Amino acid sequence: MLDPKAEAAPDYRPALVICAYDADEAGWDPVEDLSGEPWNPTGARTLAVAGGEPEALASILSAHLDDRRCRGLLLVGRTRHSDAFRLQIRAENRSLDGGRRLDSLGPGLARATAPVAEIVRALNKAGLAASASSDSEDDAGSYLLYRILSSLPDGPDTPAIGLLRAPEHEPDAAVQRAVKTAAQAMASHLSPLPRSRAN
Repeated sequence: MLDPKAEAAPDYRPALVICAYDADEAGWDPVEDLSGEPWNPTGARTLAVAGGEPEALASILSAHLDDRRCRGLLLVGRTRHSDAFRLQIRAENRSLDGGRRLDSLGPGLARATAPVAEIVRALNKAGLAASASSDSEDDAGSYLLYRILSSLPDGPDTPAIGLLRAPEHEPDAAVQRAVKTAAQAMASHLSPLPRSRAN
């Protein structure tokens, strides 16, 4: 599911998917200049997935994570409950409309696997007020976080998955800085791919 373009030399950097799940979100643009090339943090390569309908998006993101070269996912959205950036550290087992359990057999909660404390420290160091929160919000971000985390297979090789929420009226430039800072913090915890996995 990763980029189908053939590369001249093997790329041993792990892939990090970044997805602003709201189709109307303009705060995150992975292409930062006229080259058309997406921004990449040191030590990883990014794959931008456009927002869209949550159920279809959950399937697309899960398919990326099924590829063992993909080692992380950063969901990007907005919060109406804070004037600071928030790292949501868990999601509840709820349907998209919040009226029932999403999975009758699934756990009540799923916990983010991204290095939340490191991301919060990096954001604060970059001058962007941020904190971690256990509070879910009844939106597509919480739905996607739960769906993706609960569908991961058990094992020691779990990808880093997190949800970064920007304040509702935060300007796009600050959202760009926050996403890049969070992605760099995540990338610093990803080890290079074994040669057999990168090919």
